[in-house]
Amino acid sequence: SLIGRLMFQLPEEMGLIAVAVRQTQGKGRGGNVWLSPVGCALSTLHISIPLHSNLGQRIPFVQHLASLAVAEAVRSIPGYEDIELRVKWPNDIYYSDLMKIGGVLVNSTLIETTFHILIGFGFNVNNSNPTICINDLIAKFNREEGTELKPLSADCLIARTVTVLERLIEIFQEKGPNGVLPQYYKYWVHSGKQVRLRSEDGPLAWIVGIDDYGYLQVHEEGKGVESVHPDGNSFDMLRNLIVPK
Repeated sequence: SLIGRLMFQLPEEMGLIAVAVRQTQGKGRGGNVWLSPVGCALSTLHISIPLHSNLGQRIPFVQHLASLAVAEAVRSIPGYEDIELRVKWPNDIYYSDLMKIGGVLVNSTLIETTFHILIGFGFNVNNSNPTICINDLIAKFNREEGTELKPLSADCLIARTVTVLERLIEIFQEKGPNGVLPQYYKYWVHSGKQVRLRSEDGPLAWIVGIDDYGYLQVHEEGKGVESVHPDGNSFDMLRNLIVPK
C-alpha cells in the first residue's frame, strides 16, 4: 500500500494520515475483504510507539484504544453523549449490541526499539444500507428524545477520532491500562454477557473484562478466570463463542 511505503520515508515523530473517499481493496481480519462505499469514514493512521513504554509492552491494546476513540469521537460531543455507539472486543464498533457499524485493523512492525503502527479504521457515517449508520442513530435519537442534534460529517469524525486517540495513547503511556479501562468498559457491549467456550455446546462462562495485555478475561464456573485470545472470526456475538488459545 502507498501508506506502507511512505511510512519509512518520513521523520520519526511525524504522524501521517491517509483518508479514502471510496475503498475497494480494504482488508479485514483473517483475510476478509472490506468494501467501503462513499459515506464511510475511512482512514489509515501511522503512529510510532517506543517498545520500552507502557503501550509498547502491550501492543494488542492499540486496537482497543482505536475502537474506543471512534465511539468517544461521537459521544464526547456535547449533546451526543447518549448516542448508542459502542465497542466490541477486539476491534469492532457497534450500534448498541445489535449491529456492526465499523471496525479497526492494526498492523505493527518493530524496527529496532520502535513499533511503527498502521491503524486502519472505517465506520459508516452516512449509508443507511446495508445496515445502519451513525447519522441514522442521531436521527433516531432526535425522534425519540425530541432533540435537534445535527448529522455529523465523515471528515469531522475522522479528525475527532485521531485527536481522541492521541489523548488516549498519552493517558495509557502515563497510567497504563487502568488509565483507559473505565472509559472502555463504559462503552463496551459485553458487560455481564455469557459466552460458551471452545464449542457451541461448551462450558458457559461470564465475560469479566480484559487483562493487562488486552486479552478477554472470562470466568468459568468452578474454574476461576482465564484469558482468551481472538481467533479469527470465532468470537461471534450471534453464536457467543470464544476459542481459548
